[in-house]
Amino acid sequence: MVADLILIGLGIALQPFRVSAFILILSSKDGTRKGLGWILGWVTCLVLVIGVVALIAGGRPVRFRTVPGTVLLIAKLALGIALIVIAAVQWHRRDHPQRQLPWLAKLDTMSPWTAAVIAAVAQPWTLVAAGAITVTQARLSGAGGYLALAGFCLLATSSFLVLELYAVLTPGAASARLRALRTWLDEHGNQVLIIVCLVVGFWLAGHSIYLLAIGRS
Repeated sequence: MVADLILIGLGIALQPFRVSAFILILSSKDGTRKGLGWILGWVTCLVLVIGVVALIAGGRPVRFRTVPGTVLLIAKLALGIALIVIAAVQWHRRDHPQRQLPWLAKLDTMSPWTAAVIAAVAQPWTLVAAGAITVTQARLSGAGGYLALAGFCLLATSSFLVLELYAVLTPGAASARLRALRTWLDEHGNQVLIIVCLVVGFWLAGHSIYLLAIGRS
């Protein structure tokens, strides 16, 4: 369960076009305040999703080789396949320019609350769903389980936290370097997204197939 959460959390944190959009927010007027709003919206959405799933599961892991356990493994397999399909689509569209999101044209007039709402909506929902399913395998009877979930949410938000702290602590140096990072992401973001989707997708699909196979043996 922990290995799955680490890999999925990294996959969420390394979403290149969301990181690029966050850099644009930081470069706008009062960017660090809007960046903080984005972070709060992002992590609040994650905590709510994970918390609701943990509450429904009752803090007890779904038992292996049961109907609910099999259904969840099939769902996890489907999400892994979906990530592989996303990687294939991105590969075929690798030479196409990225579509400019309409809200990026209103960065200077955007409020931190608007940034928070956009961040909540902009979650990579396939990965978030995979994380939520993984949570059903967690036993939350002790501090270790809750720390694992908190660590997952923190890891999934880590890229934004690092950029926000960098912009706050070294505003002079951050401006040029963040601009250079955004240029690199705009040029190589498709490759990064393809790698992330393939790694997480094959892991989820392969692990689910393995568990389904031994469950039938």
